[in-house]
Amino acid sequence: MALVTALIVAAVLLRPALTGLLAHPAAANWATIFVAITIQATPFLVLGVAVSAAIAAFVPPGAIARMLPRRPVLAVPAAAAAGAALPGCECGSVPVAARLVSIGVTPAAAFAFLLSAPAINPVVLVSTAVAFPGRPMMVLARLSASLVASITMGLLWIARGRDDLLSARRLPVDEEGGRLTRFLATAQHDFLQAGGFLVIGAGAAATLQTLVPRDLVDSIARPGPISVLVLGVLAVLVSLCSEADAFVAAGLKQFSLTARLAFLVVGPMVDVKLFALQAGTFGPRFAWRFSLATFAVAVTSAGLIGWWLL
Repeated sequence: MALVTALIVAAVLLRPALTGLLAHPAAANWATIFVAITIQATPFLVLGVAVSAAIAAFVPPGAIARMLPRRPVLAVPAAAAAGAALPGCECGSVPVAARLVSIGVTPAAAFAFLLSAPAINPVVLVSTAVAFPGRPMMVLARLSASLVASITMGLLWIARGRDDLLSARRLPVDEEGGRLTRFLATAQHDFLQAGGFLVIGAGAAATLQTLVPRDLVDSIARPGPISVLVLGVLAVLVSLCSEADAFVAAGLKQFSLTARLAFLVVGPMVDVKLFALQAGTFGPRFAWRFSLATFAVAVTSAGLIGWWLL
């Protein structure tokens, strides 16, 4: 909280200098993108934090773990399917997944939930249907490819994952006071932690979008595997919220539907701000390895499902 206060005071004191800086087109573009990403993601981050705090305050430790199948191989698809119940974006799914791990859910299942929740929830699927009118197979392709990628990553974590890569710190829960007190204390902690890394990620994404020329994107929009990979990388860089990315993908008409599907599958699972959130929550070593593996799996899943359905 002290850091937030200091930043606000600094912004007020530096207002004249910032006003002059924003007169430059590149700086103004950066500020616009930064504010847009932050404002777009914050409501869903709040939703995710609220769910995380509710789990900490109102759900007995181990209850969710007992609801999932005992065998991790079965818990992973169950958790991935449960992601449809949380109408939020990737920013909100990180604190929820962290809370699930902290109360005893197997990490593989928590990570499957983390990847599927922002990609297959009803809000995202409806927005995809609206963005691609008359193309119901695009909605089915997004749902299928996202589920396949989420479950695959969960199973890969069972087979090859290393729990020692996860940050050792346990998410705190205030045991004093009533449930409401614990809810508010946990929500404050999770929001300040995740919100700080969201700001860092939004700043990085705005910088990348400002520096990469748009003409470069247009020049490589050719059918084939390269365009699928390119839009996968673009999804990582632009860091859109999953509730809004379908409208951006629909506007990339120079790319094939399969390439645009890769944009929609990769974005909710791997992007700059999500990497920052994961690094702050689970540790940087985990974030690097998990993000690279997720990108490869998501691009492959989108390519195969797109080839089959689109």
